[in-house]
Amino acid sequence: MRTWPALKIHQADDDDLIQAFLIDFNLAAIDDSRYFFVSSDDRDRAAVALRTQFPNIDLQPVDVPDEDWATRSQAALRAVTVGALTIAPPWEISVGSGFSRTIVIEPSMGFGTGHHATTRLCLDALQRIDVRGRSVIDVGTGSGILAIAASRLGAEEVTGIDDDADAVQAAWDNLSLNASAQVTLIVGDSRSADLVPADVILANLTGGLLIEMAKRLRQLTNAHGRLVLSGFTTQEEAEVVTAYGAFSVEHRGEEEGWVCVTLRE
Repeated sequence: MRTWPALKIHQADDDDLIQAFLIDFNLAAIDDSRYFFVSSDDRDRAAVALRTQFPNIDLQPVDVPDEDWATRSQAALRAVTVGALTIAPPWEISVGSGFSRTIVIEPSMGFGTGHHATTRLCLDALQRIDVRGRSVIDVGTGSGILAIAASRLGAEEVTGIDDDADAVQAAWDNLSLNASAQVTLIVGDSRSADLVPADVILANLTGGLLIEMAKRLRQLTNAHGRLVLSGFTTQEEAEVVTAYGAFSVEHRGEEEGWVCVTLRE
């Protein structure tokens, strides 16, 4: 039976800050007080860094059998509605058939099911932009949820790119569940991949990555285009926005300490 490396955090000074901090260590999922990682090395590096950053933290490395949490927690997921879009797991389709726009996403390790605040914020921000007939790039596409949503909202050309082949495979699987969506999926590093600039850039990453990639993301944005950025906390907001220079904030959303901004030049 497969096991997942995890950290069980018994006492946390600030759950939101810890969650944001751990994303840089390939955080795969969160289940109650357990934080799951892609590999044991990621977990062990995260444990060392956490103890340095949060001296009073009480944590324990554990290996959790997959069936002990994944199947159970995924089966409990229900449809989430954000504006005109409803994100539903396959078993909720009969319930979701009456929703205005339903996007089917198969829950898996990692974010992107619509149940994380940053995903909801991005879905809300995306619906505030008229993407009909426009081009969109979803940087770090993960489950493909934002790319699929852009296509369902009328975008003409949508590209999702991720350097994780497993994530792109999950995105392909989800795309097959949404026959009306048209998305080109690429395995590659968006910092160096040969991409044609687009009208809308979606980037739900981390604060650190958004700052590091600011020049590249600006270059990928067409004139008068928009950048939808999320994955950072209120504490990181000023530094992230500053990194985008002449781009100004057109819309800002906040939920549970997480922030999403839509920028335009």
